Amino acid sequence: MMGTPAKLLVILGESNCERLNLPAGIPDSLNDLKREIQTQLRVLEDFRLQFKDPDFNDFVNLSSTSDIQDKATLKVIFLTSSTSIPTSSSEINETSSVSSCDTDLISSPQSSVLSTPESVSSVRSQAWPESFPIPQFSFDAEMQLQKAQLAYQTDGTVLSPNAKLKSDILDALASEIIKFKAYPSSADLDDVASALVRKHPCLKEKGSASGYYGWKISLKYKMANYRTKLRNIGCSELNINSHKRKGSMGSPNQVKKPRKAEVNYCPDYPLGETKDTLGKQRITLLSEVTKKNNEQVIKVLMDQTFALRRHEVVEDLPFIVEFKNRWPALFTEREVSAEFSRITTIPLVSKFMGQLDNFSTQLLNIVKKKRRSSVTEDHKHPVSYGSECHH
Repeated sequence: MMGTPAKLLVILGESNCERLNLPAGIPDSLNDLKREIQTQLRVLEDFRLQFKDPDFNDFVNLSSTSDIQDKATLKVIFLTSSTSIPTSSSEINETSSVSSCDTDLISSPQSSVLSTPESVSSVRSQAWPESFPIPQFSFDAEMQLQKAQLAYQTDGTVLSPNAKLKSDILDALASEIIKFKAYPSSADLDDVASALVRKHPCLKEKGSASGYYGWKISLKYKMANYRTKLRNIGCSELNINSHKRKGSMGSPNQVKKPRKAEVNYCPDYPLGETKDTLGKQRITLLSEVTKKNNEQVIKVLMDQTFALRRHEVVEDLPFIVEFKNRWPALFTEREVSAEFSRITTIPLVSKFMGQLDNFSTQLLNIVKKKRRSSVTEDHKHPVSYGSECHH
């Protein structure tokens, strides 16, 4: 059986923290824990770990996973200050040997964590949140809401926002929604609207059973307008549904959008990259996959060319054989798991094992039931050896 599920706070750098979900529990070995961090948080460079020791209220080096518990805080310390992208196994070894001191990762254009916007444009690092975070609105909007909240607490008076205030609120919410999804579902809009009136009760609507139905409808139309705006400035995820291309894509009503759990559906190319430059990296990747002990180089190149692959899948709809010839590195256990994480932000293996543990009892009962059923059927139809002898 698996261990107790755990969550850890991982500090990646200044003002850069992530939550690490461990549905199968805290790994027994330090290497397994580091592998989870690399997979879930998509950290490329080599690193060591520190944990916040409650006895000293400070970070100390982590030598064993037995030192940490659920909801512990970890700090990633990178072992190289190099910012260049390695292109071969030997270059990785040289980079590792040259490094002589540990450096903390600081948010910068040279960050090695692919979830930062400086390193990979438009690649989302989080799935839809369980509790939607309502952003801070403009200064004047916040002032109006504070005054309205005082009136609401005094006598229950709700605010009827003017057009300017409502527009400011919807604009801010749309900007926050797009960080997670371009096409939020009806349930997603429910999440946002309900979170809005929970944080600002003065915005509740009279005559609405939920208190936020009008906000939900307004958000629906705001997101439609916002998608049009982003499409006009070249957002790839939305350009694929442009009516200007209906001649090559079929009916304009066949909207291509993420399925459930797909966080990064068709991201823009990384900043400074084009289809041609990424195509050259794909050619480099074809030669790298023929080399032994080259997993790290392959991982870096696969991360960098992720957007190109998604454009091919979504726009070109290639056959599997053709796609395998173009991207042979993808058809390995390691990269299947990594690509799943790139698309969904969910670690495939640990998530699967965690869910398997949750349903193991039910699965065993099904197997036992089928086995008993099979034995019963055998007893109902015994073999007639006597009749066979007559033949």
